[in-house]
Amino acid sequence: MTQPNTPASPAAEPGLSVRGLSFAYGPKTALDAVSFDVPRGAFCALLGPNGAGKSTLFSLLTRLFTTRGSEIIIAGHDLARDPLGALARIGVVFQQPTLDLDLTVYRNLKYFAALHGLAGAEADRRIAAALARLDMAERAGEKVRALNGGHRRRTEIARALVHAPPVLLLDEPTVGLDAASRAAITEHVHRLAAEDGLTVLWATHLTDEVRPGDRLVILHRGRILAEDSAGTIAAGRPLTEVFLELTGAGAGEGA
Repeated sequence: MTQPNTPASPAAEPGLSVRGLSFAYGPKTALDAVSFDVPRGAFCALLGPNGAGKSTLFSLLTRLFTTRGSEIIIAGHDLARDPLGALARIGVVFQQPTLDLDLTVYRNLKYFAALHGLAGAEADRRIAAALARLDMAERAGEKVRALNGGHRRRTEIARALVHAPPVLLLDEPTVGLDAASRAAITEHVHRLAAEDGLTVLWATHLTDEVRPGDRLVILHRGRILAEDSAGTIAAGRPLTEVFLELTGAGAGEGA
């Protein structure tokens, strides 16, 4: 497998680039000099057990937290130097649901569109396209409260796509879903990368959500243990076996 933190080729600027990212909660180090790249249009799984630092990384990528001495480049925009430009180019699905349960699917997306300065026919066009992409068009008029967990997650992903970001960040998007819903959501997001060219960073602790052709970053105790294609890292062995060997993690641990 390739060594982590290998610089990207200048000829192929990544969709997401992280360099030297460190963060601590008081004396506890959450991230230790983390560096990796996600190529444009790639699905990258950020795989790690409980306490690996995945959610802290997402908080830094979305500027909920800030730190010095590092570099985060999102679709060519430096997050520290041009935060508005960088943040405008990401769609985010956080681990905790953030939909208004008493609004319809359409109204949730309409409100989000307005926050991005989208209104009228253009907002409606983008909402319709996002819902269609996630097979949610027929549910646009339903209140979110009436949806099952899988459809709520699809709605959140559709909402994250309304402003047409080139980079999509998803933090444990399948937590709490049944096996069929998990498989459907994973398939939808893989298609967004393969067919729409989105750069995807998908945080998970579940190896069955990772495909051999996916980019894979294994994070443990704030450090990257491996970065390459999942198939290369697995090297013909079950990925679960390799993951547990590298991290010593329990198969049922969370994010």
